Parts: sequence; C-alpha cells; structure tokens
Amino acid sequence: MWLWELCSGNVGEISSSVRTNVKGVAYANNRIWDTAEYTIPTQAVNSFFVMTNIIKTENQSKQECPEVNMFCDLSCFSTGIQTGRCVDYNVTFKTCEVEAWCPVQPMENPPEPAVLRSSEDFTVLIKNNINFPKFNCTELNIPQDFNNSCTYNKTTSPLCPIFRLGDIVQEANQKFSEMAVKGGIIAIRINWDCNLDSWFYDCSPKYSFNRLDDKETMPGLHFRYARYYKLPHGEEQRTLFKVYGIRFDVLVFGTGRKFNIIELIKNIGSMISYVGLVSNLFFVLIQPVLQIQSH
Repeated sequence: MWLWELCSGNVGEISSSVRTNVKGVAYANNRIWDTAEYTIPTQAVNSFFVMTNIIKTENQSKQECPEVNMFCDLSCFSTGIQTGRCVDYNVTFKTCEVEAWCPVQPMENPPEPAVLRSSEDFTVLIKNNINFPKFNCTELNIPQDFNNSCTYNKTTSPLCPIFRLGDIVQEANQKFSEMAVKGGIIAIRINWDCNLDSWFYDCSPKYSFNRLDDKETMPGLHFRYARYYKLPHGEEQRTLFKVYGIRFDVLVFGTGRKFNIIELIKNIGSMISYVGLVSNLFFVLIQPVLQIQSH
C-alpha cells in the first residue's frame, strides 16, 4: 500500500451526482399504496424518503374544540390558539379549549406493526455518476452488462445498483419491522477507490450501510402534512397525516490515482532528504556519547 501511494502520487478528488427510483406497490388499510403516495420528496440532498407508518385524522375543520386529553394547567400543550376556557374533554376530564383544526390529532403511539411494513420488499435503483475533474475521467455505478432483474447482494451481486429496502436495513444491522414503526435514517455509502492508469484500470463502487439516527435516545423520523378539500356548501376541511418513515441518505466518497513520473521523483527526493536529515540528527545526538567513551 505504501509503495502504491508512492508511485501513484497524483491523486484527484471526486465530484458526484445521485438519482434514485423507488418501485413497489403495497396493500394496507383496505387500499393500494403506490410510489406517488409512499415516496415523499425530502429537503436533504441525495436522499429519498419511504413512508412506513401513518396516523390519519380525518374531517378536520376550523372551529373551537377541546384540546388533547390533558388537565387544565400551565402545562397544556396546544395545537391551536387557546381561548382561555376549560371545557369537558369527556365525562372524566376537562382540558383547554382551542381554536384550531378540529378534532385535533390525538396523542397516541404509531400503529404497531407498521401500516406499510411490507415496504421492506420495495426496491430502489441508485444511479451514481462520478467525475474526477483532475483527470477528466467519468464513471457510472451501473455495469455495462447490467441485468435489470438483479438485486444487490454483497457476495453474489456486489455491483448491482438495485437494492431491496429490507436488505439495506438488514445490512445496517437493524430490523425493518422494528424500524418501520417510528422510522429512522439509514446511510447508503458508496466508496470509489480508483486506479485510473490505462494499463491497470480499476474503478468500481463498494457499498456499505449504517444507521444514522440514535435509536436509544431520539429514535425515529416523522412529520405532518395535510390534504385540503371543500364540502359542497363551501366549508373547507382537511385530512391530517402524521407520517413515519425511513430516510435513506446516499453518501458518496472516493479518490482517483494515476501514475506520474514527476510526482514519483518528488516523493523519492523527499524520502532521500528525510533519510539524510535523520542521519545527521542521529550523528549530532550520538557524538557526545562517543566522545565520553573515548575518554
């Protein structure tokens, strides 16, 4: 390895672009779920989000209603504008009244098992274009003999760019059925370590996976969104969704190396200078000892 780096001193950094395409259809809660519903655009770069669980609150409209099941005190958590009144939540409890989208979303744990637990069988095609600007060299992670029916396996198909979501999570040492309940973040790492010399060209990706969110202290990933509609008489209503899912972050790393005779001469010269410096330093340190022994 040391000799390789000495001879291939000309190193170039990588630039990269990533595109993903998720496929799969699920049947859950008496309906069909396709990619238009369970894949939601993210603000993160080179990432894709797959919904795995959901809490739905239907027929919300703007009005005054009881807040969630909490006692009336200063600790009342509000999803609307508090009116200052304490009203009946049910026959047992009173709670804060709010002006909000009512009924408010209940404070409850996500369904278990997850609604879209079958999403572990969905697949994603990852297209990764890389470029080494220093060497004007480009590569793509899709092999020339690409078989579009392949599925990634680190032993039998290590270069296949199609990944089963359940396999990705398993490679990250996680259980998909558990992670699907509250969601989380998984890193898909693509590492390119390339020899770009024409006589010994070698440039192919290596994939690895790990979980990024801390499942012990702050596990999961969720957010809310709403779909609005109007009733025949003109009243606006909405359905509120609290969505849980797994975000997959595609992280690309890499370096490209090429033999360069000038760099080799510089490295050899630096080594010779270093050896000479060490020899002189050793002589300076050992000379007093030799003088003492001569007396």
